[in-house]
Amino acid sequence: MKLGINKSIFSAGLFLLLGVFGNPIFAQSTVVKTAEGYVRGIKEEQAIVFKGVPYAQPPIGALRFKAPQPHAKWKDTLSCEEFGNAASQGGEGGKVRGSEDCLFLNVYIPVIDTKAKLPVVVWVHGGGMTGGTGSTMNGHAFADRDSVVTVTINYRLGIFGFTYLGDADAGLRTSGNNGLLDLVMALKWIKKNIKSFGGDLSKVTVMGESAGAKLTSTLLLTPAAKGLFSQLVLESGGVQCVRDSVTAKAIRQRIMDELHVTKAADLLNLPTDQLITAQAKVCNGAQGTNYFGPVDDGVIISGNPYQYLARNKNKKIKFLIGTNKQEARLFMNMDKRLYKPDSSVLSAWFGDNYKYVLGGYQAALKTIDPDSAAVSVLTEYMYKMHSYRLSEVLAEVSNPLYMYRFDYSKDGKGASHGEELAYLWSVPGSKHAEGFNAALSVQMHAAWVNFIKRGDPGKVNGADWLDCTNKVKNVMVFDNTSAPVVLQQIFNDRDHPYGSLVLHSAN
Repeated sequence: MKLGINKSIFSAGLFLLLGVFGNPIFAQSTVVKTAEGYVRGIKEEQAIVFKGVPYAQPPIGALRFKAPQPHAKWKDTLSCEEFGNAASQGGEGGKVRGSEDCLFLNVYIPVIDTKAKLPVVVWVHGGGMTGGTGSTMNGHAFADRDSVVTVTINYRLGIFGFTYLGDADAGLRTSGNNGLLDLVMALKWIKKNIKSFGGDLSKVTVMGESAGAKLTSTLLLTPAAKGLFSQLVLESGGVQCVRDSVTAKAIRQRIMDELHVTKAADLLNLPTDQLITAQAKVCNGAQGTNYFGPVDDGVIISGNPYQYLARNKNKKIKFLIGTNKQEARLFMNMDKRLYKPDSSVLSAWFGDNYKYVLGGYQAALKTIDPDSAAVSVLTEYMYKMHSYRLSEVLAEVSNPLYMYRFDYSKDGKGASHGEELAYLWSVPGSKHAEGFNAALSVQMHAAWVNFIKRGDPGKVNGADWLDCTNKVKNVMVFDNTSAPVVLQQIFNDRDHPYGSLVLHSAN
C-alpha cells in the first residue's frame, strides 16, 4: 500500500514536470534542468521566473579582465529566486555599487497550457556601457500576456567590460570586447538551455536600447555570434560604439592618469572601488556616454564595421531599427552646455569628431533658432545618422528591415532618448506618469510582439508597416496618430568616421 502511494506521488510529480511542454520542459514547475544543473525559480504573477542564473564563470581572480568562460556544473539544485549582482558601476553620491561577479541572466517563462515552442526575446540593457542591469526591465511585459520567453542579462561594464589591454598582456588581447563576449556567452547559454524553458531556438530575437542597442549591433561584427540569433531590435543605437584601438588606449590613459599609474598592467590588480571611482571622474557624467564600448582589436572586431557587413552578408537575419524624434534633449538637459555647443563641450562628447558636429550646428543656425539647431544637429550626430547608415548597408545586402521613429511626447516637442521604453514594456494596470498615451503603448507593444513572433510587425493603426529599402525608405512614425511615411532624404555626413568618438589628437 505504501509503495502504491509512492508510485502515485511519483506519477503525479512526473505529470507536473512533463505536462506543459513535454519532456524535458517543466514550465508549470519551478525547477528546470539545465546543462549545468537544476535551477529553482519562483512563481511570480503570470510567469515562472528564474532570477540570477549564472551563465558564465565569475570573471574574478585569474579570470579578471579575461574573456568569459563556461560555468562549471553544480550538484545541488541552485536557488534562482533573487536577482544576481549588477556589474560594478558608479552609484549615487559617488558610491560604487555592484560586483565584478556579475554574469547572471533572468528567464521569464509564460505559465500556459500548450506544447508549442515559444519565441524568445533577449533584452540587453542600456546605460552608456557604464551602468545598468538586466533586472531593471520587467520581463513580465512580454512573458505574461504575449507568450514570449523573456531573458534579461547582465554584462561587464566600463573598465571591466571594454578596456583594451592587449598591449599589456597577450592573454588579454580581447579584453576591450569583454562586454560583447559576455553577450555572446549568454546567447550560447540560451542556445544550449532555452529549450528546457520552452523556448524555440529558431526564434531568438536580441533587443537593446541605447548602449544595449549599440552592443547588440556588434554581434553582427564577430564570427563568434554566428547562429546564435535570428532577429535584432536596435532602439537608438548601432555600430557607432566601436572604437579604434588608438581611441581605446587614449581613454585608458585618462584612467591611468587619474589613478597615477604609468603602465597599463598596473590596472590589473587595483581594487574595484578605485577603478570605478577613476572611471566616473574620467567620464564626468553624461559626456562620457561614448567613452566605453567594443574595440577594433583585430581579433573579435576587425576594421570598418560597415565594410565588414558588406563583405560578410547574412540575408536571413531580420531587423527592426529606429530612433526617437529628439534624442538629444535628454543629454542637453544633463549637460546644459549643449544648448550652446562650442568646440570645448563638443570635444568632451565627440573627441576629434567635434568639428563635424560644430560645423553642422553653425550651418543650422542660419535657418533655425539656436535651441532647435542644437537638438536637431546633436540628434543627427548622436543617433539618427548612425542608425540610417546601418540600415543602408543592411538594405543593400537585402536583409528584411523595418524602420521606425518614435515622436510622441506629452509636451508635443518630440520624444527624447529612451522615452519609447515605457511604451514597449508597459504592463496593463500599472501606473504611468501624466500624459502617458495608453493607446499608443498597446499599438507599439503589439507591433514589437508581432516582430518577435513572426519577423513582421504587421499593421499599425490600420496601415501596413512596409520594409525599408534603399529605393523606398519606409518608416513607421509613432505619435498620437501613427502612420507610415516615406523619407525623401536622410542626413549623412560622409566625412564623419564610423565611430562617434575618435581621440587621435594630442589631449
